[in-house]
Amino acid sequence: MKVIGVGFGRTGTMSLKQALADLGAGPCFHMIDLITGENRARDLAYWVRIADGEPVDWNEVFDGWESTVDWPAASLWREIADAFPDAPVLLNVRDFDGWYRSVENTILAVKLAARAGELAQDANREQPAPELWGVIEKLIWEGDFQGRFEDRAWVRRMYDERIEEIRSTIPAERLTIWNLGDGWGPLAAMLGVAEPAHDFPRLHDTNEFRAEFGLPALA
Repeated sequence: MKVIGVGFGRTGTMSLKQALADLGAGPCFHMIDLITGENRARDLAYWVRIADGEPVDWNEVFDGWESTVDWPAASLWREIADAFPDAPVLLNVRDFDGWYRSVENTILAVKLAARAGELAQDANREQPAPELWGVIEKLIWEGDFQGRFEDRAWVRRMYDERIEEIRSTIPAERLTIWNLGDGWGPLAAMLGVAEPAHDFPRLHDTNEFRAEFGLPALA
């Protein structure tokens, strides 16, 4: 593994997925790969086991991948960082209020629409497999959020504490902190490569996410 991304989703992770590939640290594993990836059946089988608390060989889980960002891997950040002790760790973050609002309007909105049977059948993206809904529920909603996502004050504390826990656990020389909007610089420095001449990817904003699941755009 060349990079282990440990920050939550909705912190620019789709852009980071592409950026890391552009910098030579791809293919990069991301939640999208459990929905539309060509090896999704193989990969999802591992994550079902992980969400159920079963032991796995992390080298097998990430066979064929060179980096990871986003959930579900971010929920197991400590275990993955320990499994690949030579890989640099990327802590991708953004301001809490923007992050919370983005989660509300994307993954939470999709969850609620799916539960109500309101996801469009002709949406622009293949729908997650039923098993993936279970992984998401166990690792994200009941795991990271402990069933308390609607308690914004609690989530704010959890968000800040997670960042501080990572910073205090991962040695400074191994850790790179990337704030949404930072662009190529920190990533290129982390990997010891030159910054590309082309613009940093800007992918998967809130309305793009919603459109892919057939949800209406927000003003």
